Amino acid sequence: MKSILFYVLAAIGEIGGCYAFWSWLRLGKPAWWLAPGTAALIAFAFLLSQIETDAAGRAYAAYGGIYIAASLLWLWGVEGIRPDRWDLIGAVLCLAGMAVILFAPHRTA
Repeated sequence: MKSILFYVLAAIGEIGGCYAFWSWLRLGKPAWWLAPGTAALIAFAFLLSQIETDAAGRAYAAYGGIYIAASLLWLWGVEGIRPDRWDLIGAVLCLAGMAVILFAPHRTA
């Protein structure tokens, strides 16, 4: 589904952009890290606005599950910390919630 692709790309943009700021503020990286971080956050906002749903809040709520799972992949792949079973259980629960929000038949107002 096209929405899932946009969610995944948005998560990469948001996590990458936030990590650039984190790196500058907490890890002592140079200020130029803010430029690609800002560009990534702009891409995140654009991509999230492309989700096919009738309400922005529903798109944002469903995105939460993708964001959590992607954050744990970032934790493992970029920061070198393997998620534990509690991280994985939490991610599965969040993805299940995301699926309910995104794929359930909703009434329109």
